[in-house]
Amino acid sequence: MSTDALVIPCPHCHSLNRVPNTRLTDQPQCGRCKKSLLTTKPFALDEANFSGQIKGDLPLLLDVWASWCGPCRSFAPTFEQAARQLQGHCRLAKLDSEANPQLSTRLGIRSIPSLILFRNGQEVARQSGALPLPHLLSWLKQQGISA
Repeated sequence: MSTDALVIPCPHCHSLNRVPNTRLTDQPQCGRCKKSLLTTKPFALDEANFSGQIKGDLPLLLDVWASWCGPCRSFAPTFEQAARQLQGHCRLAKLDSEANPQLSTRLGIRSIPSLILFRNGQEVARQSGALPLPHLLSWLKQQGISA
């Protein structure tokens, strides 16, 4: 990561924004759409915005899920809690595997829920299955991300 500023894709309009490290806690807004860059809720990813959203200097944790999956539904509140706790340290997004089968296949999804951590456009870690919040935060800490 840069010591001066981070490049962060907007979760709303997908434009890239440069945010000084010292301003991450100041609720930075997108220069284009003026909405918050660092949301406290996971945002939706799809085939159209995937490649732009995995770029940037702030890591992205992706939850691949489906509406018919019981463990996915039970994990959703935990993932939302994590989004609140990790704001400014990691961005959290969700990918509906049913609505995006080609992207799910390209990502090699074999079971859901699946978590994939991206840094600078590259997958750096993967975890299958729903995790309790303490285990999720511990796994992320092993990857160098902590709140």
